[in-house]
Amino acid sequence: MKKKRKLFCELSPLCYKISLKKEYILRDVHDMTSGERFAAEKNTVPFPVIVKSHTSTILRKLEGVDMELQNNKRVNLKLAGECINGIVIRPGETFSFWRLVGEPTEKRGYLDGLVINKGKLDRGVGGGLCQLANLIHWLVLNSPLTVTELVHHSDALFPDSGRRVPFGTGTSVFYKNVDYRFKNTTDRPVQLMIWLNESELCGELRSTAAFPYIYRITEENQGYVEEDGVFYRVSKVYRITLDRERRIMRRELILDNHSKVMYDYSLIPEGQIITPGLRRLT
Repeated sequence: MKKKRKLFCELSPLCYKISLKKEYILRDVHDMTSGERFAAEKNTVPFPVIVKSHTSTILRKLEGVDMELQNNKRVNLKLAGECINGIVIRPGETFSFWRLVGEPTEKRGYLDGLVINKGKLDRGVGGGLCQLANLIHWLVLNSPLTVTELVHHSDALFPDSGRRVPFGTGTSVFYKNVDYRFKNTTDRPVQLMIWLNESELCGELRSTAAFPYIYRITEENQGYVEEDGVFYRVSKVYRITLDRERRIMRRELILDNHSKVMYDYSLIPEGQIITPGLRRLT
């Protein structure tokens, strides 16, 4: 059998760093020549209208995860959150997570946190910032703003215990080529407010005036299916647009989850395992 040839980035840690630098340059050149206007103005005086607010628990007891990494995550979230808090995205402008946060390095005070490396849990400087990107994405999903760059987590890494938003509605971020971006395609400026309290990461999407529609994100047909001895977390996630009288104006499928379960199968609730042929379709 012919041995697979290694990519340049796989030859050594140095080659990997060189490959990353090359990708950074390509990304920067693309941004400079794209004509895209990136949000940079900050105003920490809150806009008058809350479009959507959300909180997420910072410290979670996860199977096989050192709590030190969870405590470090609080530091990382605070540093990154301060870079985003108050950012104003005017009509036509694009929000870029990494353009605002910058590289999360030890020199800037970032600590080792939980990261996903080649589909497995690992530790790395700046780990845990996906939680901040997830919160921002959830705010955006509940608004008329347009997501322009998003990379979903492909696997189900943890059980659903304590989940407050539909499965799969998070996003991966990895400096700086795995970015999270959205564009303000509306006719009014919006603002992100980010802060931490004792136990939660908090966020608000605000605007100068209310939008004509409101949004609801729902998850349907959720459960687990077994395929050739491997379990997958499945569900369909819909985004529902309503007018101010709560009449449904639009219903769109935004996610059709089929994610490989990476944790102990004994943690899957028996009542959530879907028998083949009985899964409802919508």
